[in-house]
Amino acid sequence: MSHQTLRERLAALHAERLRTWEPAALKINIDQRARLVEAAEPDDWVKVGDRVDPFVLKDVEGGDLTLESLTAKGPAVLVFFRFAGCPACNIALPYYEERLAPALAAIGATLVAVSPQVPERLGEIRERHGLGYKVASDLGNELGRRFGVTYTADEASQAAQRAKGAFIGDVTGTGTWELPQPAVVVIDRQGFVRFADVSPDWLVRTEAEPIIAAVRALTPAPAAV
Repeated sequence: MSHQTLRERLAALHAERLRTWEPAALKINIDQRARLVEAAEPDDWVKVGDRVDPFVLKDVEGGDLTLESLTAKGPAVLVFFRFAGCPACNIALPYYEERLAPALAAIGATLVAVSPQVPERLGEIRERHGLGYKVASDLGNELGRRFGVTYTADEASQAAQRAKGAFIGDVTGTGTWELPQPAVVVIDRQGFVRFADVSPDWLVRTEAEPIIAAVRALTPAPAAV
């Protein structure tokens, strides 16, 4: 198990790109992330205190995950990520397996990683890393849109993908350029948001500690004997 923070792990990914990517490709990636940060509208994002209306996610193992089922025994922690092949997501999700999932399980919270990618293509990231928590599809970005965390790639990014004969909508199975920004949302048993953190830059993501602290604050301490 690595003791590196998520920030350190993602910084190493960026450093590798600085060393190995062609300057033009690197510029497109950096510019896209900078534009998303600049264009961010935090007022549109999900916030602490919001009431969450019912939703349905598709478990990659089959079946539905509803708000009611996810919060039946404790808080739900939703981690929004882009898609199974996203390099930064392949760093973040194993990090959450190591540093977040055990603490949440001990508290009685349910952790779910959420992407718009269709279930039959999304399950590979769970298998690749042996993730013990749920991975689910938000079909059509319905919940991500409701939470105000989706974005569409800029023209330069789209053109670069097309030049390679690629289209993210084919990769995800959604047929669109729309993806979620990395976000973590904690929902209590009454259906209220108790923690929300959104990052327009997908190389910046929420560390485990603040999530654990937010969930612990919702859980009554054991009675003194």
